[in-house]
Amino acid sequence: MSSLKETRDLLLVSCVKGIINANEFAILYDVNMSKNPLFPYDNYEQFSLDNFSEEECIAEFRVEKNDLPVLADALGIPPVFRCSQRSVFEGMEGLCMLLKRLAYPCRYSDMIPRFGRPVPEISMMTNVVLDWIYNEHGHHLTDFNQPFLSRASLRTYADAIHQKGAALNNCWGFVDGTVRPICRPLQNQRIVYNGHKRVHALKFQSIVTPNGLIANLYGPSRNTIFVTLADSGVYNELATNSFDPAGHPLCLYGDPAYPLRVHLQAPFKNAVLAQQMTDFNNSMSAVRSSVAWLFSDVINDFKFLDFKKNLKIVVAASAVVVVVVVGSVAVVVAGTWKSSAVVSSVAQLKATAHFS
Repeated sequence: MSSLKETRDLLLVSCVKGIINANEFAILYDVNMSKNPLFPYDNYEQFSLDNFSEEECIAEFRVEKNDLPVLADALGIPPVFRCSQRSVFEGMEGLCMLLKRLAYPCRYSDMIPRFGRPVPEISMMTNVVLDWIYNEHGHHLTDFNQPFLSRASLRTYADAIHQKGAALNNCWGFVDGTVRPICRPLQNQRIVYNGHKRVHALKFQSIVTPNGLIANLYGPSRNTIFVTLADSGVYNELATNSFDPAGHPLCLYGDPAYPLRVHLQAPFKNAVLAQQMTDFNNSMSAVRSSVAWLFSDVINDFKFLDFKKNLKIVVAASAVVVVVVVGSVAVVVAGTWKSSAVVSSVAQLKATAHFS
């Protein structure tokens, strides 16, 4: 299939040779004009990681240059990707496109000097890599059957939290909800409007472990915390998997809106609290604050996730980044904003020694 530019050139030749008249040429030429600006992408070199310095990789991709091959290997990025319109590009190029897109709010045209490709190709390639990573690794966010969620690991998490001053000695993580603002949709605005935050947003429930990883993510939801907890099925998973190697029950800790269960604890919320109750709440609140740090740290590293004007349901394939563990390496998982299955929360890249 010819490009629009090639079609316009053929029309010009046809008009010169008298195959079509001037009126036909004017009509056909106008029909085959691109709606996108014509950027001179041919003036730039094709992407090569060797052309980037260490400082440029950190600034533009948020990953050190030597760690990019490690990241690609941990994700299992294939050597070559192919778009639906048959454009072919290398896996490393696609991964760097995605990281560049997430690092800071930018137009696709701003990425042309770095990748030497037209805007439509950059858009398609970014989304191809994003969807591939989500499809291959998204299960790490919903499945409790993970190496880093083994009974021995949960016991280690609980000991680490207790050593930081928490009153509970069997709490291995923290459950909380996060509200991610999005662009106001053209239709069904009330469905995604959050009255508490006074913004159109998607709400998600996440479980965070003390090593800085999101162990579980559920959403989007517009219901209360209690209903979201029931819909997510998290408590059923806890009743099956939240035990240490000796069989003792372990729990998560949440805010006062969460119900009290064997595997789920919350602060005392009596009208009048005894001193021991106050001390308990204060000790757990001090360690639980790490949940908020987790989200803010990644938003600071990948600022595109906080640019709500471009986070559009269905219309735009924006992305979110979550860190999960494959083997012994922390890797990035990206997910698209889709109305049916959206993963919208972020985990902390700086939680591992591999990435900075």
